[in-house]
Amino acid sequence: MPGTRRGARSLSLMLALLAATASERGQGELMPQDNPPPSPQADGHVSGPETQADGLVVYRVTSPYQQGETLVRVLAPATLELPERRRVLFVLPVEAGLATRWGDPVGAARAAGVAERHGFVALLPTFSHLPWYCDHPTDPVRRQESYVLKVLVPLAERLCPHKASRRALVGYSKSGWGAFSLLLRNPGTFAAAAAWDAPMMMARPMFGIGEIAGTQENFERLRVARLLREHADAVRGAQRLVLMGFGNFRCDTQQAHALMMRLGIPHQFADGPHRQHHWESGWLEEAVKALRELLP
Repeated sequence: MPGTRRGARSLSLMLALLAATASERGQGELMPQDNPPPSPQADGHVSGPETQADGLVVYRVTSPYQQGETLVRVLAPATLELPERRRVLFVLPVEAGLATRWGDPVGAARAAGVAERHGFVALLPTFSHLPWYCDHPTDPVRRQESYVLKVLVPLAERLCPHKASRRALVGYSKSGWGAFSLLLRNPGTFAAAAAWDAPMMMARPMFGIGEIAGTQENFERLRVARLLREHADAVRGAQRLVLMGFGNFRCDTQQAHALMMRLGIPHQFADGPHRQHHWESGWLEEAVKALRELLP
């Protein structure tokens, strides 16, 4: 398709910038030459991009925070806005590697028009272990928050220079929990987060988080309900959180909404509609629309 080919050309240009070999102008002014962003190589090695037949652009990453090779798949608009107006969205997975038991996030992002209709540069990373977006206290290759902060965010800055005030997170289930917890622990790094059908009020390790958190003490530090209470001041000044819909976790969603109301945390909330607990059940575009409205 023409839009796909244009998107591939745009990201091919990003590769030239990533390799620090480009000096083109015109649409090539993606990275100010007098103010290059920090190299993403410090905490990992990035190779690529590889442009697939369907136009998807893939980067291969090796990092001390993950076991073996992980991928970062990128969807971008055919025409990129100026750097000060670009918006970046991390679409967070719910499964390790490229598993698709709960749907295909790339397919869902395309169907939702994340790049072409809503203008986001979307990064869809993979993780070597079940993603819960926290650091294991002793296992160096299960440090998922470090991977996000020290590898993925610098890579996003390198590929698509943008302001942190235009950087958002979106996910559901585990990754909705992750989107909220990453923003609450790092409110200066992410501007907004949207979660759909997530176990926000989880009070004990469930659904595999114990293998990633490692200890009960570490899990206690990561609970979203606790983070909302401890970091309420950081998210009271502006609306930065979106909580919507349900499939399996309506009670969690309602209770998290009630807690944020008691804490005076501004947020968008929608109690429904009920949808299948799946990437491709139609919830993603609504979440992306809400995030687009929140970002400047």
